[in-house]
This record gives sequence, C-alpha cells and structure tokens, in this order.
Amino acid sequence: MGNITKRGSRDFAADSAVLLEGSLATALHSRLYEAIIKEDCDTIRTLLRNHPVNQPLTLLASSTGYRFLSQQTQPIFPIHLAAEYRKPQSLLCLLQHGADPEVRDAQGLTTLHLMLLNWPVTSTTWTKPSTRIQKILTDIQNNAVLCLRILCDHGAQVNARVDNSNKHSPLHLAITYGTYPVLSFLAQNGAQVNAINESSMTPLHMAADILNKNMIETLIACGANVNCAISSTGNTALKLAVCTASSKAGRLLAAGVGCIRLLLNHGAQVNAQDHEGQTALHEACFGGREVIINLLLEFEANVNILTRNGESPIYMYLQRSSNIRDVTLLARLLYRTYPLRLSNKQGALPAGIMLPEFHLLRETLIKLSKKPLTLEAICKRNIRNVYGEKYKFQLKKLLPAKLWNSIYGIYDFTYLLK
Repeated sequence: MGNITKRGSRDFAADSAVLLEGSLATALHSRLYEAIIKEDCDTIRTLLRNHPVNQPLTLLASSTGYRFLSQQTQPIFPIHLAAEYRKPQSLLCLLQHGADPEVRDAQGLTTLHLMLLNWPVTSTTWTKPSTRIQKILTDIQNNAVLCLRILCDHGAQVNARVDNSNKHSPLHLAITYGTYPVLSFLAQNGAQVNAINESSMTPLHMAADILNKNMIETLIACGANVNCAISSTGNTALKLAVCTASSKAGRLLAAGVGCIRLLLNHGAQVNAQDHEGQTALHEACFGGREVIINLLLEFEANVNILTRNGESPIYMYLQRSSNIRDVTLLARLLYRTYPLRLSNKQGALPAGIMLPEFHLLRETLIKLSKKPLTLEAICKRNIRNVYGEKYKFQLKKLLPAKLWNSIYGIYDFTYLLK
C-alpha cells in the first residue's frame, strides 16, 4: 500500500509540473499575442527569446478579450496574426527576427494569401479624410498597403498557390475577394498576370466573368493576354463577359457593356470559337440583349459562323420566345445573315419558333431560308458584314454615292415578321 501511495504522489507532482508548464506557455502566448496586436515591438523582441518566431500561438478563447481568438479553432502563427490584423510594425519586427512569410496555416494559406483574404473593403474616395470615421478607414487601408509592401520587400512569394483544390495564385485571390488596388502592385513585384488556376482560368477570365471593369483594365495594363482561352472549354475573357452580361441579372442591372467594349478595344478576337464552336455572338444572341449584340456587330462579329452542331447565331436567337418578340432586332439579324440556316445538324428547328404562337413566323422564316439571293445581293451583304456599322462611313468616302447607297440601302424584313 505504501508503494502505491508513493507512486501516486510522484504522478501528482508530475501532473502539477505539466499543468504549471502549460500555464506558463499559455501566459507567454497571450502576452505575445497582445504585444503583436498593440505593436509593442520591445515586448515582442523580449518574448521571442522564449518563443520560437515560427512556432504557432495556442490560446484559450477566454485568455484574451480580442474577438479574433474567440473564434479561433486552429493555432495561429505570429506572422499570420500581424498580417491579418494589418499591424505593419509587428510584421516588420517578426520578419527581422526570422519569421517565415511562406509558413502555411491548416488551410494551406501563406501570409500573403491571408493578407488578401482579409483585405479591408473600404471606400476611400475622399482626397483628404475630414471625419474620424474617414481617418480610421484611411489608416486601415494604408496599413494594409504598408503590410503588403513589407511582405514583398522581405521575399514573400507573389506566385505561391493556395494549397487546396482551387490552386489560386495571389492574383486570383485578389480578384475573388475584390482587392483590385493590389493587382498592379503584385504584378510589379513579379506576379504572373497570365497564371492559371486549377480550372485553367487566368485572373482576367475571373475578372471578365464578374464584369469588373477596374480589374479588367488593370490586368490588361499589366500585360494580361485578352485572347487566352480556358483549356477545358475554349472560353475567352470576351465570351465570359458576354455570357454574364447577357444573363438575366446582366440585363436587369444593365451591366457589362463597358467591360466588353474595353476587351474589344484591346484586341479581343470577336469571332473566337470555344470547343463547341460558339462565339461571343452566339452567346449574345441566345441572351437576346440588343445592346450587346449591336456592340459585337460593330466590331465585325460574323453572323454566319456555325457551331460544331451546325447552329448559327440567329438559330440561338430563335431558341427563346422572349427574343422572337423583338421583331426589330430579329429583322436586323436576318438582314446580315446568309444563307439562313434554320435547323442544326440533326435537322431540329429552334425551340422558340416551334411554339404555336409563332406558327406564321415559322412558315415565313422557312420560306426565306429556301429563297436564294442574287449574286449581287450576296456580294452587298458580304460587304456589309465585313465593314459593318463601324467602317461604313469610311467606305462612303471611297465608293460612288450610288454604289454606297445600293450596298447600305435598308431592306426592311420587319414587315415580313409581323
């Protein structure tokens, strides 16, 4: 019995020592955490003598009054803490004492990744902050920029990918989280502007997909390839922008025209085809948004390109009943289309004109598709398609007035469609 008592005493003493050691470690972690938040660099330097700079902090939720750790479920590295809270002096102090900016958390994120994920969303449109709130927001933004500069100056890898299924680069993260002000800074520090993620999308693809004109403009200025195609689909930035702008939300918000024009003005190939053979005009015609269709036609979009399944842009337009009711736009597309192909490779007609309410229109269009044009009419139509609206007045200076009027004389299909 005496031996058992002695062993119990030793175990108790050992457990007490472990508890004491744990309490001291918790106290040390808490003090270091608070010093980083308060940017008390003297205390940080002192505490780093007993805490390795690249060892994570582990704190109890009740050990600090800060909101962050009450939600923290994983240990956090000191450098991550300084970056997430945008504490430039603490960040610099930690880096000077050997903190590794590439150390990753449990989600596979580096310090730079975490900076971008926690970038402040503020609207600092004022020239000089005049109110207390404006000053606070300006300071937050300035601290974020300063932290980013410090990280890059100390060797942060601006092309390091997130270690998860997306494989986003810092530029991809900046697009995802709306931090477009940092795009040019990252590019100037060596970020690959045409890097692809796991879905083979470049930052420009992502910016075009969400119709963010500022991001598109910045990426193009930094050397983004406007005609890079996604390997899995063949979609270009232009096709993605047209798709979003032609969607229901795009129509309701009247969004995307500026983005599409920006891409076209910077050399986006208007007739580029994806893996299914669709062009931006196919997508725009299916959406039926007139301003987008007219913009693509202005930049010489070809109305006669067929998809791999034999579908023309007008075939896509006739798929939806809401499009067909816009007789004026339908007539404009018919005016440019030759030959008029109403069926695809399987012989199927567009779903829209198969509805009973469009019975007469269907019969009219079938007759038009079977009516050949004269050689003269075909030549005039080809000239209109090649020069389009964009160059027709330049052509007017080169051609005799009678010939020009003959080419651009309006043949109204509208009366046939009513």
